[in-house]
Formats: sequence, C-alpha cells, structure tokens
Amino acid sequence: MTNPPKLLISACLLGQPVRYDGQSKPMRSPAWQTLQEKFELIAVCPECLGGLPTPRPAAEIHGGQGEDVLNGAACVQTNHQQDVTQAFISGAEQALAVAQSHGCKLALLKANSPSCGNRQIYDGSFSKQLRLGSGVTAALLQQHGVAVWNEDELAGLLATAKGRKE
Repeated sequence: MTNPPKLLISACLLGQPVRYDGQSKPMRSPAWQTLQEKFELIAVCPECLGGLPTPRPAAEIHGGQGEDVLNGAACVQTNHQQDVTQAFISGAEQALAVAQSHGCKLALLKANSPSCGNRQIYDGSFSKQLRLGSGVTAALLQQHGVAVWNEDELAGLLATAKGRKE
C-alpha cells in the first residue's frame, strides 16, 4: 500500500486557534472526512512561523499582492500602520521549507488571508473589501511548484489528488 500524498494545510482550518483574532476557522465541509482519508496533513501557520503573536493586529497587503511583497514592491501593514512585511516573508519562507521537507506538492490554505489567500485578498483598506490576488505564502508556494487551493475548492483539490495517484 502506498503512502497518501502529503498536503500542507493552514493550521486554522484544522481548528488550531492561530488566526490574528486568536480564533480558528475549522472546516465543516462534507468533504472534510474524505480529505483526512486521502492525505497526510502537514499543518502550518505562516504568520506564527514568522514570529507574530496570537492574537495579533489584523494585517493586509498594501500596494499590491503577495508576489509584490516578495519582490519588495508592496508591504504588509497592521490596522495600526505597523509594518509586518518581514514577518510575513519569513513565515512564507518557513512554510515553503516545511512543504519541501515533507514533499508537499499540494496546499490547502485559508481563503482571503494576506498570507494564505490564493484567489482573493483584502484590499488593504481594512474595509472588508476583497480584490483579486494572492497572499505572501500562497505566492511563494506557487512560485516553487506547489498547487494552492482554499477551503472553498475542496472538490477540485480532491480531483487533482486522485489524478496524481492514478
């Protein structure tokens, strides 16, 4: 019997209280049981890996998206204008190192997060407005060949994983 593929997953989706507000966002999808059966789950919280405390002030990307932060063209600031860019970059680098050390080719990350969002992120105004773009960790993982999905894309993730095994 072969080992299941390894899936890098946001710790908050597993119920760990690591989000900026000290809460978690545990998944309640019917596909959750299937996900646990199909993968070996490798939990990470890039923001915690980057040294940020829990709880912590909310943060959003200003001046671009995750790729722009990695290229030095944008920054990550808290709602109190504190620059936390280096912590976000460090956390992304450490999450990538975890993914690579475990051989993760797939990641399931928290939607809309300035670290983990893979399709949309908050627009930097702290007004709960979303815009297209990816977070810092999602961008770095994608640059290194890790396919990033969010909790609203479980069907696609499971189909991709099935295709890789066959």
